Amino acid sequence: MSALTFGVVPGAGLDAECLARLEELPVDALWMGGHVASPNPSPEVMMALAVLAARTDRVRVGTSILLLPLYEPAIVAKQVADLDRATGGRVTLGVGVGGEYPSEFEACGIPIGERGLRTDETIPLLRQLWAGEPVSHHGRYLEFDGVRIHPAPPQGPALPIVVAGRQPVAMRRAARLGDGWMPYLYSPRRYADSVTTIRETAAADGRDLTGFEWFAFVFVNIDDDGDRAREDAARFLGGTYSTGDFAAMIDRVAAAGTVDQVTTTLQAFVDAGARHLVFTPMVRGDARPLLDRLVGDVLPRLHLASS
Repeated sequence: MSALTFGVVPGAGLDAECLARLEELPVDALWMGGHVASPNPSPEVMMALAVLAARTDRVRVGTSILLLPLYEPAIVAKQVADLDRATGGRVTLGVGVGGEYPSEFEACGIPIGERGLRTDETIPLLRQLWAGEPVSHHGRYLEFDGVRIHPAPPQGPALPIVVAGRQPVAMRRAARLGDGWMPYLYSPRRYADSVTTIRETAAADGRDLTGFEWFAFVFVNIDDDGDRAREDAARFLGGTYSTGDFAAMIDRVAAAGTVDQVTTTLQAFVDAGARHLVFTPMVRGDARPLLDRLVGDVLPRLHLASS
């Protein structure tokens, strides 16, 4: 049985001092998301990954997530290969199709209706390119002969590609093409259902999921006053996504409340099948006090079932 591991999304705090403090925590990974053109200010994810690569020494670094259809596959393959070498093989590529911000697709000249098929074509192509040998490809959206991306990343074609998303099509993509699954804004029950769907899809396709990784992207907030923690969390998500009644759904899609309440929610994700929890602190500004409580008071209480 795989052990529990934990990751953190640092938010805007990518200065060297902040990342050094995060690496001192007992976490296993740091993750960064981003957009090209969204209503909220955010980094471009490959640049953010480069900062993580340059300013960390120990932890796994990854994208959560890269909107893969917006990028030329050869460019992604080259950037990731370079960053994997720079980190000594610590990179994980989390990918998704996006779509919530159509302006991004317009800005990049990619028809939004093609995002799923483009992603399905690109994922196996990245693995071929990471072998470091000449690749010829004749697909629906890309055609080329003898393209070689080298030097290859230390992890080679085994560099993990984790699929993110919310809908059944993303689960099927993870089951057939991914090395892991990372949904967001999920409840533990919905997470458990997605695990079942992925396992059934893989079994139907004859795919062995040995080594497949189960991530859960969880927003978290801790306060001695549980109601205040949930209210602050709802305001945070409302300011981030600008749509939806997050006050009504916060108990389903986030771990917000007292230490006991947050522990109960996170344990439910573990019981549902998650083995790597990716935490986004729902605070503006310095998240270290929240993270100190998370790693000191909550994480030691999480456990895997004995069976």
